[in-house]
Amino acid sequence: MASFVAVPLKKTYEVDLTKPLRTFIHNTFTQANVEDYNTALSEFNKLRAAMVAKSVDKHETALEVLYRYYDQLVAIENKLPIAENQIRVQFKWRDAFDEGSFLSGKRNLAIASAAYEKVCILFNIAALQSQVAAVQNHDSNDGLKLTVKLFQQACGIFGHLKDIVLSHVRQDPTPDINPDTLSALAALMLAQAQESIYRKATQDKMKEAMIAKLAYQTSELYSDAAKLMQLGSIRELWPKDWLPIVIMKQNAFHGLAELYQSIVCQQSKGYGEEIARLQHAKELLISSQNRGGAVFCFRQELSRVERALESALKDNNFIYHDKIPDLKTLQPIGKAVVAKPTPVSQPMSAKFTDLFDKIVPLPVHEALASFENRKSQIASLEIGRLRSATDLLNSVLASLNLPAALEDLSGERVPHSLLEKAQQIQELGGLAKLDQLMTDLPELLTRNREILDESIKTLDEEGRSDQQLREQFKERWTRTPSAGLTKPMREEAGKYRMILDTAVQADQMVKEKFNAHKSAISLLSKPKGELEAALPAASAVASLQKSSVVVRLRELLEQVNTIKAEREVIEVEVKDAKFDMSGTFLAALAAEGLINEESISVSELNKVYAPLREQVTDSLHRQDILLSQIQNANTEFCNAKTSSQNAAQRETLLKDLAAGFDMFMELKGNLEEGTKFYNDLTPLLVRLQTKINDFCFARKTEKEDLLVELQKSIANSPSQAPPVPPRYQGAAGQASNQSAAADTTASSTPPRPAPRAPPRPPPPAIPTAASAPRAVLVAKHSPVSAGGGGGGSAPRAVLVAKNIVLSLLGGGGGSAPRAVLVAKH
Repeated sequence: MASFVAVPLKKTYEVDLTKPLRTFIHNTFTQANVEDYNTALSEFNKLRAAMVAKSVDKHETALEVLYRYYDQLVAIENKLPIAENQIRVQFKWRDAFDEGSFLSGKRNLAIASAAYEKVCILFNIAALQSQVAAVQNHDSNDGLKLTVKLFQQACGIFGHLKDIVLSHVRQDPTPDINPDTLSALAALMLAQAQESIYRKATQDKMKEAMIAKLAYQTSELYSDAAKLMQLGSIRELWPKDWLPIVIMKQNAFHGLAELYQSIVCQQSKGYGEEIARLQHAKELLISSQNRGGAVFCFRQELSRVERALESALKDNNFIYHDKIPDLKTLQPIGKAVVAKPTPVSQPMSAKFTDLFDKIVPLPVHEALASFENRKSQIASLEIGRLRSATDLLNSVLASLNLPAALEDLSGERVPHSLLEKAQQIQELGGLAKLDQLMTDLPELLTRNREILDESIKTLDEEGRSDQQLREQFKERWTRTPSAGLTKPMREEAGKYRMILDTAVQADQMVKEKFNAHKSAISLLSKPKGELEAALPAASAVASLQKSSVVVRLRELLEQVNTIKAEREVIEVEVKDAKFDMSGTFLAALAAEGLINEESISVSELNKVYAPLREQVTDSLHRQDILLSQIQNANTEFCNAKTSSQNAAQRETLLKDLAAGFDMFMELKGNLEEGTKFYNDLTPLLVRLQTKINDFCFARKTEKEDLLVELQKSIANSPSQAPPVPPRYQGAAGQASNQSAAADTTASSTPPRPAPRAPPRPPPPAIPTAASAPRAVLVAKHSPVSAGGGGGGSAPRAVLVAKNIVLSLLGGGGGSAPRAVLVAKH
C-alpha cells in the first residue's frame, strides 16, 4: 500500500473584509454607488469564511472553495488593493508545521497585504491537494490518475511560491513559506507524483524496462527531496516520520528498479547480471527497511526479491553457470522522466465569476482620472482664452460706452440696453445676492480648513505615539514606521492645503473687484426711476442717428454679438466633448500589462480638441481686427457729438454702469464657482479624514495587539541567574540540615533554639582535635545502641559523649566548655 506524505495546512484567523472594502470604494470610486456592491462584498466575505471552514475537508469540493477565493483575490488585485497604505486588512496566519516542531522562532505572522494572503492561500491549496491525493484509492486507475494530477499541481504551486514569496512577503516569512522549505516540498510532491505514475505502470503491466526506468527516476527524485529536506535551516521543521519515509522510499525504489531490470536481464539471458541486480535490490530493500522501521511498506516487494534471487541462484548453479559481474560494471538503468510540475493556472476554478466586474482596475481608474485632468486642463485653457478675450471685448466697449452711447442718441432718458442690463441684474438678486455669496464664502473656507487641520492633527498624534513606542522598545517594536505609511496621506493633505491657499488668494482678488464696482452694481440694482434720476441730463443728438459713422458702429457691434454667440457654441462643444477611454485603457492594460496614459491621452485629446483650438484661435484673431475698427469708428463718432460737461458726466456714468454689469456677471460666476468649489472640496476632505481615522484606528488596534505580545514575551523571558552565595551561608545551611536530622532521629529530645551562626573552629594547639568527630559520631548514634530508641536514653547518650570527650582532652575545668561544644555539634 502506498504511504504518501500530506502537507499540513496553515491556520488563519477571521477578518472582516466588508467594511474596509466598502470604505475604499466610497472614497476612491466617487461615482460608484456603494449600495450596488453590498451583495458582492458580502459574498466575498463569505468566500473567505467558507475557505477557512472547508479547508479541513479532504475532498475536491473543498479545493473548489479555495480556488474560488484565490481567483477572487487575483481579480481584485488591481481594483481593490489591500495593503498597508491603502485598504488596511490584517491577515494573520500560523505556521503549518508549528505543532510538534522543535524549530524555535516566530510562528505567527500578520501582514496587511493581499499578496501575503495569496501566498498563504496558495500554500493551503497545494497542502490540501497533497492531502486529497494521499487519501485516494491507489489500487484503482481513477484514484491514481487523480493522485498524479494533484501531486503535480501541488509541486507547481510550491515551486511558484518559492520564486515569489520574498517579493510578496516583505518581512521574514514563517518557516513553512521559507524558500528552502518550499523547494523541499516541491521536490517531495514531484517524487510522489512520479511514484504514483510508477504504481499505475505496474497496475497496467507495462514492460519491465519502462517500469525499471520509472522506479529509478522515482528514487532519484526522493534523493533530491531528502537532500533539500536535510538542510540545516529546515531539518528540524518536519514531522518526525517524514525523513525516514523519504529515505526509505529512496532506497526502496532504487531496489525496485534493480528488480525490474533483473527481469529484463533474465529475458535477454543475462543470468549473471540478473543475480547481481537481485542481490543489489535485496541490499537496497533491507536498507530501506532499516531506515523506515515501522513505516516500511515494501515487505511484499522484499519477499519477491528474495524468492527471485533464490530461484536465480539455484538455476545458475545447476544449469547456466553464468559469471556474476561486479555491480560497478553494470550499465545504468536509465530514467523515465514523466512527472512534471503543473504551472499555476488562472483562474483555478472553472466556475469563477468576478464579483466586482463593474469596477475597473485601479491602473485604469487612475489613467481615467489623469485623462480627465488633462481634458479639464485643455478645456479650461481654451474656455479661458475665450472668456479672457470676451472680457477684454466687453471692457473696451464699456470704456467707449458702447452700445449705450448709440442708444442715447434717440433722446431716451435711460438707454434701452442699460435698462435690460439693470433688469437682468435685479432678476439675479442684485447687490444683495453678491453680498450673501461674499458672506458665505469665508464660512465654507473655515469649515474646510477645520476638517483638514483635524485630519493632520490625527496623523501627527499617531506618528508621535509610534515614535515614542519605537524609542521605548527599540528593535522589539517591529511594526512598520508611521512615516512610511502616512506619506501618501500627508501628500494628499498637503495638496489640499495648497489648493485652499490658492483659493484664499483668488477670493481676495474677487473681494477687491467687488469693492471697486460696488456703487455701479448698487445703482443697477435699483428701480428704473432711481436709475433715471442718477443719470445727468444731456441734449439728444438726433441728427447723428442716421449718419454713416453711427451706421458703421452699429454694424460693428452686430459683429461683436455674432462673435459672442459663436463663442458660446464653441464653449459648449469644448465642455461636452465625449470620450470612451475605459475600453482603450483596458485594452492597453491587457496587451502590455501597463498603461502609457500620457501617450494614449494626448493622441485621443488631439483628435477632438485640435479643430476646436483652431476655432478659438480664429475667433481671437477676428476680435483683434474688429476692436481696431470699432475704436477708429468711435473716434469719429465722438468728434461728431456736441461736447458738454453734462454729456461727459453722462458718458462716464454710462461707462461705469456698463462695466458694473459686466463685473456683476463675472463676480456672480466667480462666487458661485467658489461656493461650488468649497462644497465639492468638503466631501473630499471628509473622505481623507475618514481614511486617516480608519488608518489610525487600525494602527491603534495593531499597537494594542503588539503591546500584548511584548508584555507576554517580557513576562516569560528568563531572569538572570542569582549570584553565587558566600561560603559561610553554605556552611550555615549545612549545619541547619544536620540539626534538623538530629531532631528527627531523637524525637524525645527537648526542642533546641534556632541555629545560629556556626562557631569558630577550635584552636590548632589542641593535639587530639582529630578525635572530635568520633565523639560526635558516638553522640549521634548512642541513643539507638544504648536504649533501643527509647525516650529516656537520650540524656545518657549525651552524658557518655560528654565524658568521652573529657577523657580524650585530658580533663581540666577549662576544657569542659569546649568538650560540651564539640558534643553539641
